[in-house]
Amino acid sequence: MEDSQTKANVTRRLQIIKLRSGKTFNQIAKETGLTNVYVAQLFKRQAQLKPETAPKLRDALPDLPEELLDEMMKPPLRSYDPNLTQEPTVCRLNEAVMHFGESIKEIINEEFGDGIMSAIDFYCSVDKVKGVDGKERVVVTFDGKYLPYTEQKTEHMVSRLRMQ
Repeated sequence: MEDSQTKANVTRRLQIIKLRSGKTFNQIAKETGLTNVYVAQLFKRQAQLKPETAPKLRDALPDLPEELLDEMMKPPLRSYDPNLTQEPTVCRLNEAVMHFGESIKEIINEEFGDGIMSAIDFYCSVDKVKGVDGKERVVVTFDGKYLPYTEQKTEHMVSRLRMQ
């Protein structure tokens, strides 16, 4: 497993390669078939590059060394710097989720039942659109699988059944 120093070094190198390529996350996403947020997650070592996608990323960024490509295919140390919550964009996103979260939860419960949206079987993208007033707007899409809570019956607990 990578440590935070290794992760910081790898992400710094990945950011330099992206910058030198002159490509945006959207451009790389288009060339790889991934979402723009997933591409950004790969470059922050918050997501794992799958072997079948590696050739597409190699084509999109020919200067990406094999060593970094291999590093990107390892399971990442998913983490964040707690100071990140002070960054204004991240702070506003947290604020929006906290402000609207309870209502979103109630609507999920009304529409699906008692459960949650998965953050593992999850897609996310950021898009730019023009509002009805002609001003630019940010659209953040969270697309997660619904996971119902289950009633915890002893008869369904395989590990308990095997102990008897």
